[in-house]
Amino acid sequence: MSMRGTEIKIQGLTHRYTPRSPVTFNRVDLTSPPGEALAIIGRSGCGKSTLLHILAGINKPTEGNVYLDGKAITGPSSRWVMMFQAPHLFPWMTVAQNVGVGLRFGRWSKEDIDVRVREAIKLVELEAWADNNVQDLSGGQQQRVALARSLVMEPELLLLDEPFSALDAFTRSSLQKDVRSIAKRKGFNIVFVTHDIDEAVIMGDRAVIMAGSPGNIIHEMDIDLPDPRDRTDPNVQTLRARLMALFQEAANYKKPESAALA
Repeated sequence: MSMRGTEIKIQGLTHRYTPRSPVTFNRVDLTSPPGEALAIIGRSGCGKSTLLHILAGINKPTEGNVYLDGKAITGPSSRWVMMFQAPHLFPWMTVAQNVGVGLRFGRWSKEDIDVRVREAIKLVELEAWADNNVQDLSGGQQQRVALARSLVMEPELLLLDEPFSALDAFTRSSLQKDVRSIAKRKGFNIVFVTHDIDEAVIMGDRAVIMAGSPGNIIHEMDIDLPDPRDRTDPNVQTLRARLMALFQEAANYKKPESAALA
């Protein structure tokens, strides 16, 4: 499977759900180079998930634009794929059938579907369960099926909306490392939202922290660590402590009135 990353540019992005509703976030600017794993951290209500949905083309901004390799996002596309907290699988289908559903809708040939599905299932280490019904799988295995379904489309960008938050600690840790490893091998971008500092340090190349009402990016921090990453590594713990301090500082952030949206 061949994949590649994309340059992401967010320019002057502002969002509110209706003309009368509060501003979700205000004039967000952000650039992510090809192949980067970018963590967006923030407490509930700062707009991080809404920002991710705009990147996915699910929501539209009130002002500003998002560009992938210079082309504005105007709606959903097979170039990017989003994973949610729940895997949203078809319970009556097998693992292989679930993984290949997007290709079948795209009218790929059966031979090409079989090849791509096998490769995607191998990437997430579920070969032994390919013919099992997804209802027979654990929660972590079901999220691996959802990941394979995303990877089979060979996206340039994978968007993650806290998809591991409901899993046990061991399974969550395993998936965090595996997703990063696959992304680095294949070269595609990841943008993921989280409130978990450990997840940001284990998965990300860079973290941005959103805070305020309306929300905005308050801090950025590079996460320059070799792979594979281990939570017990002193360097990992040092960066975790630095990021936690920035996160706690952002929690007390109050936007100056002069910078508020009119």
